[in-house]
Amino acid sequence: METKLPPAGTPTSPSSPGLSPVPPPDKVDGFSRRSLRRARPRRSHSSSQFRYQSNQRELTPLPLLKDVPASELHELLGQKLAQCGVLFDFLDCVADLKGKEVKRAALNELVECVGGTRGVLIEPVYPDVIRMISVNIFRTLPPSENPEFDPEEDEPNLEPSWPHLQLVYEFFLRFLESPDFQPSVAKRYVDQKFVLTLLELFDSEDPREREYLKTILHRVYGKFLGLRAYVRKQCNHIFLRFIYELEHFNGVAELLEILGSIINGFALPLKTEHKQFLVRVLIPLHSVKSLSIFHAQLAYCVVQFLEKDATLTEHVIRGLLKYWPKTCTQKEVMFLGEMEEILDVIEPSQFVKIQEPLFKQVARCVSSPHFQVAERALYFWNNEYILSLIEDNCHAVLPAVFGTLYQVSKEHWNPTIVSLIYNVLKTFMEMNGKLFDELTASYKLEKQQEQQKARERQELWQGLEELRLQRLRRGPAETPLQRLGPRVGPGGGPGQS
Repeated sequence: METKLPPAGTPTSPSSPGLSPVPPPDKVDGFSRRSLRRARPRRSHSSSQFRYQSNQRELTPLPLLKDVPASELHELLGQKLAQCGVLFDFLDCVADLKGKEVKRAALNELVECVGGTRGVLIEPVYPDVIRMISVNIFRTLPPSENPEFDPEEDEPNLEPSWPHLQLVYEFFLRFLESPDFQPSVAKRYVDQKFVLTLLELFDSEDPREREYLKTILHRVYGKFLGLRAYVRKQCNHIFLRFIYELEHFNGVAELLEILGSIINGFALPLKTEHKQFLVRVLIPLHSVKSLSIFHAQLAYCVVQFLEKDATLTEHVIRGLLKYWPKTCTQKEVMFLGEMEEILDVIEPSQFVKIQEPLFKQVARCVSSPHFQVAERALYFWNNEYILSLIEDNCHAVLPAVFGTLYQVSKEHWNPTIVSLIYNVLKTFMEMNGKLFDELTASYKLEKQQEQQKARERQELWQGLEELRLQRLRRGPAETPLQRLGPRVGPGGGPGQS
């Protein structure tokens, strides 16, 4: 319902909220002094219901749906849907209490009716249902009161109108799940514009609302076949804007959870569109700062892709190595956990393609001074399947990590890490004793050569230092220009040799 405006020609009183009186023409100052005034602090809204009508009609209770004959049921249903399309101001807790209670009771009745009564959802009801749902849930979300909002530490702003909004979402969900629901009729109203507006609501700070939206969007995706490609396309756009422009969107985890279920249902062979989504969207999502909020859902989507098509493994692992964090140890631990999940489902033929760059990165993690990163990397050797892959390719994996393991075992500050490294070295020695001995001898020889070079370098610097001291003791020496220049005689002329 739209906000009523005063009739044309009616002067607006100064006490009217949001409007100011129009000054007479001779009092208008053409040079604004707004810049000289002190700016008032901008008031932030904690509710998204900006369309509240202060002069709306008063709601009166209607008869119960179960008490009217079947011939009058749909007429009464339309009246109750119209009542539920009236919005109230929940910022004022004591305003319109009677109307709020009438609407809440009507919503409860609609939820029970659409979920438990057959024959209610006939074709003429659909536009009234979608109109009531749209009026209540489609709204401009309020700006965040905390521009540096951290979902892991800060409390979210909950929607004040949730007592009504929750019932509307529950009604919408039961409407979609009703045995009488007809997608062929509903698709006239649940169109691309409707879905796009629904996706924008995923940016709500209220986790209760995002949970309902997740379930509803999943039902819409399942029942409206013609909207599936559009839903995937719009999710791509949301993720790309999140990665490269906004770096803030509250519903990334919920959207990824829906996509995980969608990916699980992809038919084989995978379409090019789906592979591009993995390479261009899911892998770059690992680069954002707020990865910890949705990493579990993101890792699930990636693993689902690899279970569908094993040939994508190399692209995924090389992509993760490309975005591997350099300074954030928390993200490194998450990357290592995801890498272990990938290696749990990897095929041996794909492991051969990525074993060297992967275990070079694992070796760098083992040498990390942060003990959680080193510990998480060493846990790879506790996984039986990964250990079998390492054993089958020991000739390539062991040279990539041996030097680091040997060095860190002598230098790391944490005794737990040293103990774990000794266990790994013992495992390698049992796998291939000959190769282990060769690498040990090679490592020791290399270290001796490095020590010899260091001694030679030190001796060279010592010789240069002694030479400098000898020159200082002899006094300042003539520069080459002084030796080559002409000598001046006693009379000012050139001297005679």
